[in-house]
Amino acid sequence: MSKKIKVVESFSGIGSQAKALRNIEANFNVVATIDWDIYATCAYDLIHNGAPDLKPYKDFSKEDLIGILKRYTLSGNGKDPLSEYGLKSMSEESLRMILAAITRTRNLGSIVDVSGKRFPDKVDLFTYSFPCQDLSICGAWHGNKSGIDRNAHNRSGMLWEVERILKELQKINKPLPKFLLMENVSNILSDTHKKNFEEWKNYLENIGYYNHVCSLSAMNFGIPQTRVRTFMLSVFVGESGKKKEEVKKFFDENPLENKKFAKLKSLKKFLRVDYSNPVYKAEADASNPNDTVSRMEIYNENVHIYDGDKIFKKFIKTITTKQDRNPNSGVIVYKQRKKGKAPYRNLTPRECFMLMGFDEADFDNIVKYNFNARKGRKFFTQEKLIRLAGNSIVVKVLEEIFKQILEINSKIL
Repeated sequence: MSKKIKVVESFSGIGSQAKALRNIEANFNVVATIDWDIYATCAYDLIHNGAPDLKPYKDFSKEDLIGILKRYTLSGNGKDPLSEYGLKSMSEESLRMILAAITRTRNLGSIVDVSGKRFPDKVDLFTYSFPCQDLSICGAWHGNKSGIDRNAHNRSGMLWEVERILKELQKINKPLPKFLLMENVSNILSDTHKKNFEEWKNYLENIGYYNHVCSLSAMNFGIPQTRVRTFMLSVFVGESGKKKEEVKKFFDENPLENKKFAKLKSLKKFLRVDYSNPVYKAEADASNPNDTVSRMEIYNENVHIYDGDKIFKKFIKTITTKQDRNPNSGVIVYKQRKKGKAPYRNLTPRECFMLMGFDEADFDNIVKYNFNARKGRKFFTQEKLIRLAGNSIVVKVLEEIFKQILEINSKIL
């Protein structure tokens, strides 16, 4: 068996990297995750570890839990840090679940709090799928063109926290990770952001990495979603010209771009339109919005991916962090709607998770252990689940990238 690779997932979300590594039966160990989003952390824990383990915290008072959690920089919306007041407003059960999830996922919290000293030793793979909001075309439509400018102090600027960690590792003579894997929207390659991205690539090259950039479509990996994302796999070759040439040759001979790795799967396999199943019916009802003028615009202006009788579209548009929006991934004609409801429904959270490469069992773990955050309100709301899916990475794409990493690690490094 190959040597176990040590992985650190930063901006880890719901753990698409760990899911992909497990799917290809890689010998790996996630030694740390880095994410400040409490919902992503709890979902990651339930997907990858199953039933929550709250026993170690059963005797902790609410004050005890808050005292521990306030040491971390956490967020409830992925945008702003949670204040102590925000923690106090949560139920004791919520706080206990969050702390348990942080512990089991080995979450170091926000990347801004992770120093070189706290970073695990001898890491093989360090993934960083930093926020895309300030890079995306959608953001540019709203006048946000700050991107990854290191002086912008925005969410996408978290990229430079990765640089800080690498510099700190060097300063204390800790070995740099063998592989770095970046994922983000393809707009990072645009003229608007090209200069900053080149600065990042040049920095990595100067400290010994060979960078391979590729933009990959989920469609070429069998997933019926028009999701294109840019990846940069950086391989540490140090000062070895021979390793650099071998790595370059490997990527030249094994391109992932414009190559079809799997036949496009039927959308039928991902949509849950058997409404005789009470679970699917309840989820469909929850995704059926009220009949309003704005919702009729969504109905008329977006692709109808299912007409209630047959699938007549082969794929959906990119899954984003919201479905009740215009434009969205596509709508489904919903003949089972109740009075006062729109004639369509959006994709359900379950469908979004599956179209990102997660199994129904993964989603069911979240649903099974969802709990009451406060009276009449679950911790994982429908909106939060869709946001988690939209922020994730298509697992099938990662599988092929990780196969390359394992091959390079065994044959070249």
